[in-house]
Amino acid sequence: MKILLLADEESKYLYDFFDKSKLEGIDLIISCGDLSPNYLSFLATFSRVPILYVHGNHDVCYKDTPPGGCTCIDGKLYEYKGIRILGLGGSMEYKYGGADHQYSERAMRKRIRKLEPKIMWKKGFDILVTHSPAYRINDSDDIPHTGFKCFRMLMEKYKPQYFVHGHVHINYGRDFVRESKYHDTTIINAYERYIIEI
Repeated sequence: MKILLLADEESKYLYDFFDKSKLEGIDLIISCGDLSPNYLSFLATFSRVPILYVHGNHDVCYKDTPPGGCTCIDGKLYEYKGIRILGLGGSMEYKYGGADHQYSERAMRKRIRKLEPKIMWKKGFDILVTHSPAYRINDSDDIPHTGFKCFRMLMEKYKPQYFVHGHVHINYGRDFVRESKYHDTTIINAYERYIIEI
């Protein structure tokens, strides 16, 4: 199965210079957050495959204008053609008093605990989809871009084939890492667009 990953910045290759042939061979599209709902709706109009998404920390407009033709998997374990996909959107909490799609480490752990019965029932998951990276794996030192420690725990415990995230951009002036490894899991930063096979 060939999966197109998206995050953080609309791809001019897909959006400004769109051609249906660019999506040929793609079986599934996954957004890791912080993309315009219009962009995802546009892709849903022209693609014949499901588009799944989790929320980024800037996706507050989704409440009023969710991306049409797309499926939110944030806080869910979603299965597509035998591929188990766990979605956990949002970033580390950095706004005083809290905000939509921002979580403390404790709050993110609580979200995971709610999902664990289903994860165990499904005997794990194949892809972990988040907005934020895992703690000290391609994250940053500032609070908004610090990753979650509990994402490392999920990889250690369930050994998914892929962990895909966004949030850390190529233009942040630091060493951008597109692909890395943590134990048995391949980690992908989905910034703009990237294709994986599973």
